[in-house]
Amino acid sequence: MTTPQRSLLKIILLGDSGVGKTSLMNQYPSFLFRKQYKTTIGADFITKELLVDDKQVTLQIWDTAGQERFQSLGIAFYRGADCCILVYDVNVQKSFETLQNWHEEFLKQVHPANPETFPFVLIGNMVDVDGGNSRAVSEKTAREWCISKGNIPFFETSAKEDYNVDAAFFSVAKTSLSSEPMNIWEMDEEIPLHCNLQRMSESIFGTEHRGGCAC
Repeated sequence: MTTPQRSLLKIILLGDSGVGKTSLMNQYPSFLFRKQYKTTIGADFITKELLVDDKQVTLQIWDTAGQERFQSLGIAFYRGADCCILVYDVNVQKSFETLQNWHEEFLKQVHPANPETFPFVLIGNMVDVDGGNSRAVSEKTAREWCISKGNIPFFETSAKEDYNVDAAFFSVAKTSLSSEPMNIWEMDEEIPLHCNLQRMSESIFGTEHRGGCAC
């Protein structure tokens, strides 16, 4: 009897500090939202299992620091990614303008075989703020940017209100599966958690940081 297989998809969240990457990551699998803002140090990750077209998929979602001083670690954190989620705050114009830099830097670090077709998904977060009166980036502007990048999927979300979060990550899974081959693991095999990244973070930031690894 053939052992069932699962697809392991490594997903990277990128964007400026404060756009809600951590909140999106916490809301999706755990339905949690924390009002207190805490800066991500280096990177952290969670896993989420779901069915996509009758296929069992495990998303390994990496939340990365948005500060410039951590961006030099990108090549280690991004390696092996199957999809990149670019996140901005719809109320902060600058967070949208820097998407181009995040997009280019990711491709530069990962160096995919086909950079023009590597799967990206764009998320405009925090649509709940001030009832939409504080919006600085229109949906039309964001969609035009997506078209310029090969018509990548686009979602507006609210991590706080759990608006469109599930739909966005489901699209991420489908987009990843329809692209280049992903990592396949046997169902009874432990998913590797890249603990070497944890050790690297500890050597740089000190022993108090534990990231997402329980090494």
